[in-house]
Amino acid sequence: MQNPSQQQQGGGQVAWWFKFLARGVGTLGGIVAIITGLVACITLHANCLIAGIIQMLIGFLAALFEAPCCCQFIEFADKIGTFSEGRPPWQKAVAYCALSLFPIISCISTSTILGSGLVFVTGALYGMMAIGKKGDRESMLAAARTDDVEMKAQLMENEEQVDLHVPGTPTK
Repeated sequence: MQNPSQQQQGGGQVAWWFKFLARGVGTLGGIVAIITGLVACITLHANCLIAGIIQMLIGFLAALFEAPCCCQFIEFADKIGTFSEGRPPWQKAVAYCALSLFPIISCISTSTILGSGLVFVTGALYGMMAIGKKGDRESMLAAARTDDVEMKAQLMENEEQVDLHVPGTPTK
């Protein structure tokens, strides 16, 4: 068995530090989204007001999903936290990325880009978890060394088809 510092993705597992990174960015992003959503609500434009309110809701959901201990005043926060932990990373990635785009699209301002941008980064981190680790060094080198016979044949065929004739030189 590998120790936690050497644990990498294998069979759906991700390194422990990457999980903590995603959860930390998600928690921080949720809190920042709440604060910057409140700042975005101080406006005269209706679409920025709506974007700020939605951003605060998205920030609350991100904080609730990633750190239920931050929302102990809600009785069902632990149930939501265990539900969130049971979701595969690709579902979290799609949810965070899709939800964070609406405030940015509806009101482009520093506060919406900063707050929703951190939630989007959380979605990108979960997307990286879903994609997984790239191959090890030996398999990448083996893939780079293989001869692609079909590609070489196609290149030779294309070279024969091209009829370049330079004026003043004899033709074949």
